[in-house]
Amino acid sequence: MTTETLAGPIPEVACCAPLVRSPMSAQEAEGLSKVLKAIAEPNRLRVLSLVAARDGAACVCDLTEPLGLSQPTVSHHLKTLVDAGLLAREKRGVWAYFSLVPGALDDVARVLSTAGVSPAAGSPTCG
Repeated sequence: MTTETLAGPIPEVACCAPLVRSPMSAQEAEGLSKVLKAIAEPNRLRVLSLVAARDGAACVCDLTEPLGLSQPTVSHHLKTLVDAGLLAREKRGVWAYFSLVPGALDDVARVLSTAGVSPAAGSPTCG
């Protein structure tokens, strides 16, 4: 068995491409996962679409028929979307109206638009 000794220090080699933007914090990931969980359900995506398609706001009665769901089920989906910060709830007399929170989907759009970004050509990659 032979032992080799290297002359001089071993140069450091970067294995991975450097970060090109700041990764999200644990707190940001927690908040975004709540939003993603809320919109991961197909009926809630449809609720968001229907509310966005209306001029201003929508009440439960505007949503039950197009969704083909009962009022309690639609109300449950609306509450989940409000809790996730995607919809705002405004009481008008005996009715509650729901509208999109401005900018609420900006973080989702940002994450999705950068998720497919690959390292620049020629950059070292891990593996």
